[in-house]
Amino acid sequence: MEKFIYIALFAPLVGSLIAALFSTQPKTAFTGWFTSFMLAVSMYASLNLLHFIYTTDTILQITLFDWIVIGNLNIPFGFVVDHVSVVMMTVVTVVSTMVHVHSIGYMEHDKGFNRYFSYLSAFVFSMLVLVMSDNFAVLFIGWEGVGVCSWLLIGFWYHKESATWAANEAFIMNRVGDLGLLLGMFLIYWNIGSLQYDIVFAQVSTLENSTLVWIAALLFLGAMGKSAQFPLHTWLADAMEGPTPVSALIHAATMVTAGVYLVIRSNELYTLVPEVGYAIAALGAFVAIFAASMALVNNDMKRIIAYSTLSQLGYMFVAAGLGAYWVALFHLATHAFFKSVLFLGAGNVMHAMDDELDIRKMGGLHKKMKSTSIIMAVASLALAGIFPLAGFFSKDKILEAAFNADALVLWGVLWVTAGLTAFYSFRLVMKIFFGEQNYSNEEHHPHEAKNFVIAAMIPLAILAVIAGWFEHSFVEFVTKILPTWKASNLNHSTAWILILITSAVAIFGIAVAVYKYRNSGFSKNWETTGIYKLLSNQYFIPKFYENFISKPYYAISVWMWKVVETKLIDASIDGLAHFINKLGVGIRPIQTGNLSSSLRLMAVGLIFGLVFALVLSVL
Repeated sequence: MEKFIYIALFAPLVGSLIAALFSTQPKTAFTGWFTSFMLAVSMYASLNLLHFIYTTDTILQITLFDWIVIGNLNIPFGFVVDHVSVVMMTVVTVVSTMVHVHSIGYMEHDKGFNRYFSYLSAFVFSMLVLVMSDNFAVLFIGWEGVGVCSWLLIGFWYHKESATWAANEAFIMNRVGDLGLLLGMFLIYWNIGSLQYDIVFAQVSTLENSTLVWIAALLFLGAMGKSAQFPLHTWLADAMEGPTPVSALIHAATMVTAGVYLVIRSNELYTLVPEVGYAIAALGAFVAIFAASMALVNNDMKRIIAYSTLSQLGYMFVAAGLGAYWVALFHLATHAFFKSVLFLGAGNVMHAMDDELDIRKMGGLHKKMKSTSIIMAVASLALAGIFPLAGFFSKDKILEAAFNADALVLWGVLWVTAGLTAFYSFRLVMKIFFGEQNYSNEEHHPHEAKNFVIAAMIPLAILAVIAGWFEHSFVEFVTKILPTWKASNLNHSTAWILILITSAVAIFGIAVAVYKYRNSGFSKNWETTGIYKLLSNQYFIPKFYENFISKPYYAISVWMWKVVETKLIDASIDGLAHFINKLGVGIRPIQTGNLSSSLRLMAVGLIFGLVFALVLSVL
């Protein structure tokens, strides 16, 4: 089975390198289909590995080469395929394959077609390095790889200032979190002497509690940056400047899920410091309702779905923080399927509406785009957590985990968020497909996407429906290495009551959205209220960052350049050079080449030297 590990890992890299050869050439469909084929090969290998590990419970580990060997530091470039990593590999490759195929249609008329597919496949390769690594150092290589590729893809249309700004924001914001991850890795090596997962997690229980808290907190800081948790969250919505399939990949299968994966992978550590775990869960619950509230009023189609991702990441961190690691991984997987469908569907709508993003300028598109409409409606039902779709099974388990842990405040926050999620999901669907038409037929000529584009979405839509049905098999599989979480405080009747209550609030949210947006929606007076302005301006957090962080930092940088660098450092170095030059010019006359003059100078120098030595001896 070792060959399948190499195939799964390196097939996307081969596709990326081949596409890169054509990066400066005019668009050729070959690059799109070849990279898609290589992703399909990687998906096939991943599915084979999943089947092998499911049937044999064998953990596969390989070492490509010895990477860093210095003294006691020995870091191999190695990979492990176990019950957790193979689930991630499967999710990443399945979603990425469909995104690649969809992108062939979406990017059909783009001049950077070849370059795009090179970046996209490199993105997937970096994510596979991240999830397949058997130590923190190789994980960090993949971690930075997805960061670089996201920068390239978010700023893909670099001629747009908004795209380059968003790419830089995402890159810089992630560097803040990455510093925390690096410091956590340094602490691990300082105290354990290794970065290998098996060695670290075998010895982590021997460390002092304060050290464990610091390591856990620093690793989570890295997760906060990558998974866009408050206050490092602003880049996620702005990342919508990139091509829409990129958003599907970032939000569903790569990058933002890396932070959740890091916490799940480090479960042995977080189990030892439940106080850090509870802090993670509390922050996750806050982010869940915080992001959902902003999605309620936003009118940008892609940003609404982006805020939804941010909210669902909060759900995942609640589960992981409370020790229900398999639940977090389960929701990560189901979320990947319905969220990728929503973004790909949004891409279809953008093409149909000449890149329009404002949902207030849409409406009535169901007649023109029935396939996209039905698929997005199904995905929205899954996101809302409606039975029997995938989101119902995974989201309800997170609410059960919160209730079981007696974290009733967190449960209440997540319950309210479930209602908000259902509302904004169907607000989006109604405003785009079923509401009143708000565009002129002369301005737009909406049409359905090509057949192969729709075909790429169908497998993901099917998984968004049926993935939750495999809950018991999933639990049995991943709990071979993850802690077995059970709702020990819940009896059967209580669990059913919780399910009914959560389903009721979700159905209520859908009903309100359908009723209100079937025609005109809410009154325009709502948009003049303070709460609307607060939500539509993202709680004024971006303005706060701009006025109290970015502008002061820029002003300090300008002052440092003008005063410290130019007047102090540059002036002192220039002054020293000028002084030495003048000194040289001043003493040049003594170099006459006359032997008598040279002897006299030597005698004078000898006398001064003797006098100086005499003075020193007396003192």
